[in-house]
Amino acid sequence: QVQLVESGGGLVQAGGSLRLSCAASGSIFSNNVMGWYRQAPGKQRDLVASITSGGSTNYAASVKGRFTISRDNAKNTVYLQMNSLKPEDTAVYYCNALLYYVLGTPWGQGTQVTVSS
Repeated sequence: QVQLVESGGGLVQAGGSLRLSCAASGSIFSNNVMGWYRQAPGKQRDLVASITSGGSTNYAASVKGRFTISRDNAKNTVYLQMNSLKPEDTAVYYCNALLYYVLGTPWGQGTQVTVSS
């Protein structure tokens, strides 16, 4: 059964850092591009960063230079290091395969990130 479990969120002051983790079942992780998404209240879920199985990365303009995505293929885990956090980064953060809509992979519960000003 495909499963995604996000962790590492919390409350942090502006300028602070957090590291998110996402443990994925092997069937979704293997050879798939993985992404971190976020959804703020009343807004759509947006992709913020992605990483291929080989380690190539892409970032949304709003987080480039502040966030770093990485993955440990042996542990089926993807990470998101978030530095210089801003109040506008406040959202629930999720991970999933980039092609979740093709693979039919369900969303996890997400992890809440709250940045205070």
